[in-house]
Amino acid sequence: MHSTHLTIRPATPAEYPRLGDLVADSYLSEGYLEYGGDDPYLPVLKDVARRAKHAEILVADTPDGVAGTVTFVAQGDTPMADIAAGDEAEIRMLAVSPTARGHGIGEALVRACIARAAGATRIVLSTQSEMHAAHRLYERLGFVRTPHRDWNPLPHLDDLTLLTYELTL
Repeated sequence: MHSTHLTIRPATPAEYPRLGDLVADSYLSEGYLEYGGDDPYLPVLKDVARRAKHAEILVADTPDGVAGTVTFVAQGDTPMADIAAGDEAEIRMLAVSPTARGHGIGEALVRACIARAAGATRIVLSTQSEMHAAHRLYERLGFVRTPHRDWNPLPHLDDLTLLTYELTL
């Protein structure tokens, strides 16, 4: 699989269930969900239809099928924005199929989000501290850490702090 045979396009509603499974499988396979298959975040990851009401769902197509997906929030102040506000865009729930990793899929999806951010002053995102490959990708593309924006989506879990990054446009 090579990124030259890669197309980034908006998802269709018929694909939402499969994309939800891809995101869930990606997070589960990497151990990013503290409670595994019982994690309360799993249904949120699977609910692509809900995300699509307030954001753009992009997919990465390869000759082997859909290899990745990302949720792009064009501007803050919507129900899908975790940390974006006003004229900031946000990248959420980036996932690449475990079998497609290492082939530029994640980078292509992030670049597609950057290209769609016309009118935004910056793009922001949150990531788990364990997502080292993602951190390297973001930094390679010019994102910088914004520790002052780090946050905990589940305050009852003291050890869950999401790291934040931003790219000034």
